[in-house]
Amino acid sequence: MSSRLVARALAYIIPTFALGFVWHLKLFDAYYRDLGIYRPDVIIPFGFASMVLQGVIFAFAYPRLFSKPDLMSSGLRFAALAGLLSWTFTTLAVAAKHPMTSVPRFVAIETAFTAVQFLLVGPLFALVSRREPAHAAALEPAS
Repeated sequence: MSSRLVARALAYIIPTFALGFVWHLKLFDAYYRDLGIYRPDVIIPFGFASMVLQGVIFAFAYPRLFSKPDLMSSGLRFAALAGLLSWTFTTLAVAAKHPMTSVPRFVAIETAFTAVQFLLVGPLFALVSRREPAHAAALEPAS
């Protein structure tokens, strides 16, 4: 696995896990409990495993989808594309299948989460895709 692939995967996994944990289990815990959608004993390792798989898949796909993955505009386009795809799985499909007290409230909170998540991840993908400038290697002391 290339170091850039690992870096992109971590650029997805770390902020997604941190944001997901704080968003779902701390900041909006009562909101989600009121929706009656989540189990009382959330299985965090399953959520983390899903993030690792998603991170590797997105990290692999990103440079293949954009000819200039190091540009911030590519990262933002990725955020829009991947965010929309993710939203269809995590928001629309869940709202269609799971019992909850309010579908509109669930769609609103999960849409906000997905937007924040990919506005963090997309630019990070562009940043970790940047190559080291040629002159930087020349400036390093010889060992």
